[in-house]
Amino acid sequence: MIPNVAVLQIESPHCHMPTLWLPLFLLWIPLILLSPLILFVILAACIAGRVSFWKAIATFLGILCALRGLNVRVTTYDSKVLVRIL
Repeated sequence: MIPNVAVLQIESPHCHMPTLWLPLFLLWIPLILLSPLILFVILAACIAGRVSFWKAIATFLGILCALRGLNVRVTTYDSKVLVRIL
């Protein structure tokens, strides 16, 4: 399933930012409008790299669908950043 929401939390001792819920499904609107251009670029890259176009599309969709459930945590001695994709 394609991810729909990303959650971003940033904490530091100097400022506390509220949790941001970023709706990823809104990115699909410009992506659909740009899809002919994106497919042309992917096709050109596949021809230049001698890679199967359909295999490249399948790999891209597999990576996109695997993003759901991703948690990225970056911490330093005084701050913390958390990104979760739901």
